[in-house]
Amino acid sequence: MSTVRARQRAKERPLVVTALLSALGYALVIGAFAGAVPIFPDIGRETVDLLSHAIAVVNTLATASLVLGWYWIRQGEVRKHRAAMLSAFVLILLFLMLYLPKVGGGGEKHFVGPETVRLAYLVMLAIHIVLSAVSVPVVIYAVVLGLTHSPRELRETPHARVGRIAAGTWILSLVLGVVTYVMLNHVYDATFVPS
Repeated sequence: MSTVRARQRAKERPLVVTALLSALGYALVIGAFAGAVPIFPDIGRETVDLLSHAIAVVNTLATASLVLGWYWIRQGEVRKHRAAMLSAFVLILLFLMLYLPKVGGGGEKHFVGPETVRLAYLVMLAIHIVLSAVSVPVVIYAVVLGLTHSPRELRETPHARVGRIAAGTWILSLVLGVVTYVMLNHVYDATFVPS
């Protein structure tokens, strides 16, 4: 199938493409967590730490790209907006390439700190996880619409409304992910439990 035909099909059925890509993403993450995707090598704490640091950098860059994209579309700078949002999406794909081996072959780090701080950490982590899971189909839908429609055509789609929801949930999720990373890796201690 040619790229043009694939793009046309995605344009005609963006919800189907969104559902398929979302299901694939969920399957990869759940499979990695459950150990059902036995393709990841066993890694130790040093590698888990290194991947955690790289993930935090990627998520920070993705957050900056999203904020810039949001700013630029409000300024009417469509090309800059598109470049920023596609950069954020590519960064999230890079995040997955780092995250899946970390959880599939590494282990878990458990927060060690005062109980009140631990509770705040767990609440932020829970919100981060829920928003991450919820934002996947919304983000993919906004990206599919953005990639398959011209700027003029996008005005006739729910891209702007969906994009606001996607960017808002995604930014909050990424920020909370970075905050919990800093708490777990730099402010307080953690115990490592190999998988």
